[in-house]
Amino acid sequence: MTVSRVSPRPALPPAAYRVVTRTADGPGVATLVLEPAGAALPPFAPGQFAMVYAFGRGDIPLSVSAIEGERLTHTVRAVGAISRALHDVRPGRTLGVRGPFGTGWDLSAAFGRDLLIVAGGIGLAPLRPVVNAALAAPGRYGRLHVLIGARTPGDRLYTAEAESWRAAGARVGVTVDRPDGAWTGDVGVVTGLLDRVAFTPARAAAFVCGPEVMIRATARELVHRGLAPDRIRVSLERTMHCGTGHCGHCQLGPLLLCRDGPVLDWSRARPLLSVPEL
Repeated sequence: MTVSRVSPRPALPPAAYRVVTRTADGPGVATLVLEPAGAALPPFAPGQFAMVYAFGRGDIPLSVSAIEGERLTHTVRAVGAISRALHDVRPGRTLGVRGPFGTGWDLSAAFGRDLLIVAGGIGLAPLRPVVNAALAAPGRYGRLHVLIGARTPGDRLYTAEAESWRAAGARVGVTVDRPDGAWTGDVGVVTGLLDRVAFTPARAAAFVCGPEVMIRATARELVHRGLAPDRIRVSLERTMHCGTGHCGHCQLGPLLLCRDGPVLDWSRARPLLSVPEL
């Protein structure tokens, strides 16, 4: 299958952003708060991503995990040379940032609906702005359910913040795959928490991010529960190199996820994810 053609556009130079704070969020995971060291980039929407450049290493795509004015927050897991360099960066250092890229979660389409936020692992990072936006607008949405899955208790993200979400009225469920001796919560995959969530399908919207197998299982269960596929938004991942739709590395069938995604509704994503090795 061929990649759809796009109009030529000049390469976007990275803007300089300074690391304000760095917080360790678990083994090999850190959250960086960045502020412009010069001209700021255009505003980001929840669900969009930036290409973040570690000088001398290269750049990788990172979803925004918080948006506060001109400041950007990114949560990065060290899995390769570039992500390790970004993970290890210290406050005061400068990074290059390009963006915003891709599609967002489109919270406006969910006004008046119950929200189901389902996250696996570091997939909670791009969903964090959705939770915070919903809590910041009481009365705009219905009930807020946040279901979080992690590999181990130590791999959970934003643990203190999750408690503040509960205090603000969100119904938060957490499960882990491999408990330790001190864990007293749920054990198993995050889809196992869906049985406890009561919602009216005609008045609900779901936002899902995590490993692809978890996305498929969650979306199937939600459809089985009566939620329309176009009311389920998922964030997909493929290898991205340019961020502008030119290199083709992030191709998923007829789509280029850096341009047409990463957020898609399930009615569009389902036929593509049903093709093995696509």
